[in-house]
Amino acid sequence: MNSRQDVFLYLNFRSAYYMISKKIVLLLLCVLPFLCHGQEEEDRYKIPDTVPFSIDSLYREDQFYAGFHFNLITDRPSTISQESFSGGINMGFIRDFPLNDRRNVAVGAGIGWSINTFGQNLFIGKEETGTTIFQSLGGDVDYSTNRFTTQLIEAPLEFRWRTSTPETYKFWRIYTGVRLGYVYHFRSRFRDSDREIIINDLAELNRFRAGATFTFGYNTFNFQFYYALNPFFKDAVVDDAKLGLSTLKIGLTFYIL
Repeated sequence: MNSRQDVFLYLNFRSAYYMISKKIVLLLLCVLPFLCHGQEEEDRYKIPDTVPFSIDSLYREDQFYAGFHFNLITDRPSTISQESFSGGINMGFIRDFPLNDRRNVAVGAGIGWSINTFGQNLFIGKEETGTTIFQSLGGDVDYSTNRFTTQLIEAPLEFRWRTSTPETYKFWRIYTGVRLGYVYHFRSRFRDSDREIIINDLAELNRFRAGATFTFGYNTFNFQFYYALNPFFKDAVVDDAKLGLSTLKIGLTFYIL
């Protein structure tokens, strides 16, 4: 009797097991399409971990620039000395023209603007006849201000070498060339306790400027050197000596793009 009961219970358990299994399979078959559809919707709107980008194999470098510098007066007569702060800023656009497939050798040509101040003991004035007066101010002359300022339109031309690649924005650079300029505004200012003299029109001023440039550096910080190839003044004399004056500029340049 016990064995019959055992067989009967076993058959009932087996039948129930098959029924439950069948219902579970049918339920999964019904739910699976909705799960797959939900996963597709999730994948469709999922934000990727990294933003895809394309490499520009035809890139150009350092087309906008800005810098500041100190002005050192050179080629001056013995009676003329530099005094107080002399500096300037420059900025502009240089079109980059790569010369090789790697694009790390290029030439650049552009246009820019610059303003410069020069503090010194050279007095610039005018006689009643309009003749320019150039005179050195000795130690016995008490004055508060004596400087001249120039504003220029410039045209830089450079030969460029760098270690850049399409994937990196940090690289070494060496740029050298010439910078042509035109002084469209000149202002000389002298001031003491009794008077102020401002001169804007100066016949002896050499308005066309030319200088050799050299820039080198890495990433953000780039040292800039400029040496003038022609003097500031022509046909000018001070203290029986020829007055030319030139300049050496030393500073930093920052590039964009």
